[in-house]
Amino acid sequence: MNGLLLTDGYKTGHHQQYPKGTEEVYSNWTPRSNKYAPEGCNKVVSFGQQYVIQWLHDFFEENFFSKPKNVVCKEIKEELSMYLGTDYDVSHYEQLHDLQYLPIKVKSLPEGVEVPIRIPMLTVVNTHKDLYWVTNFLETILSTMLWQPMTSASIALCYKRIFKKWALKTDKENLGFIDFQGHDFSMRGMGGLQSALSSGMGHASIFLGSDTLPVISGLRKYYDAEGFVVGSVNATEHSVMCAGTKDDEIGTFKNLMKTYPTGILSVVSDTWDLWKVLSEYLPQLKEEVLARDGKLVIRPDSGDPVDIICGEALEVGGKTPKDIGVVEMLWNLFGGTINEQGYKVLDPHIGAIYGDSITTTRAENICQRLHDKGFASTNVVLGIGSFTYQYNTRDTFGFAMKATSVVVNGERREIFKDPITDDGVKKSAKGLVKVEIQNSEYVLIDQVSPEEENEGELKVIYQNGNFVNRVNLPIIREKLNSCVTQELLETI
Repeated sequence: MNGLLLTDGYKTGHHQQYPKGTEEVYSNWTPRSNKYAPEGCNKVVSFGQQYVIQWLHDFFEENFFSKPKNVVCKEIKEELSMYLGTDYDVSHYEQLHDLQYLPIKVKSLPEGVEVPIRIPMLTVVNTHKDLYWVTNFLETILSTMLWQPMTSASIALCYKRIFKKWALKTDKENLGFIDFQGHDFSMRGMGGLQSALSSGMGHASIFLGSDTLPVISGLRKYYDAEGFVVGSVNATEHSVMCAGTKDDEIGTFKNLMKTYPTGILSVVSDTWDLWKVLSEYLPQLKEEVLARDGKLVIRPDSGDPVDIICGEALEVGGKTPKDIGVVEMLWNLFGGTINEQGYKVLDPHIGAIYGDSITTTRAENICQRLHDKGFASTNVVLGIGSFTYQYNTRDTFGFAMKATSVVVNGERREIFKDPITDDGVKKSAKGLVKVEIQNSEYVLIDQVSPEEENEGELKVIYQNGNFVNRVNLPIIREKLNSCVTQELLETI
């Protein structure tokens, strides 16, 4: 696709609409509100900028600059002339093609840090006076691609906070498990491959468990990931269980354990009757499970996750399987150990995972209920799917890229928006911006001078077709993990 189509239709006339003599347009990308974010998501993770800018650079290289000018500009002239019902002038596009690079400077906060609401995370400004229109021409594609990796990473970090909080209370000797306790199950429910990739990379900036395989390639390409990136285990689906027939479900379990005599094996267990699997089949398979060199993981896949995992009874010792719940039933059958903090940890040969309709609220309730019944929160893995990651929009954190400064005939104009009919969310910064760290927190200072704008925490990552200050995946993960761990250790 012609790179010049990567924008909103109304952008095609904006180069004619700026004041005569416009030389510079300066815009920033900012999360404006967490009104629609999950409870507890009070900040935004800085992640995805390097991916998005490299993708954009590569796309223009392959689909605009590397193609003959007469071909790409003739194509866009024909399309936009029909689209707008006029004889569309493409001379400004021809000038961009002659330049052979995107004339922009992009500055970003470091990836792998948390940013308060209303703090600019990215700025874009044109570097060629005649091509002032390029800044906000790119607003649409930048907005399209930036909001999701940041949103998914931010929500994933909320999950990790939940898991770490409860692990510190119930199983602090097993904190390494937390990296795998939130597992990405979202790919099939996302809005296309690019959505799955950008969201999945956001998840993988926080967790090491993922079934979204494109993440591996994406993180290697855009974040120089080497060696182990994300991992998963051998696991069944309902077609496997159904193919083995309902009458011989126990036989399917036996065959699976023979097929995988070692390692972690996850078996979906509610194809027909979860409680029958737990109360009849597993007792018959107990010796085989305990003799196996690995962990058999029971996976319920329907119902209320909190009640299924923890039981409907609030205390240990319920009368029915529904009262008892999966974790307590596994404990009653296979036992385990009592850790130093006094919480029950299942025998290492058995475990549980739940991956349907999980939310941060349900994750919190599951950990709370397990704690209240005397079980470590680390007895269960939660699959985080599209019910979490696709139920978001650009408005989840109110992301927007807005121009706040222009230069017209050599004179800088500080501009801003502040709609009288709005509740204040849409009010933008004014003029050039600078972000500083004050008392360990990011703070916005707007209406600064060009000299001051060159200072602060926003650093150049791309300028005139060249990348600088690249960051890799291990650095991002280290920053985010150390932040959460230290924060929780200070509060618990």
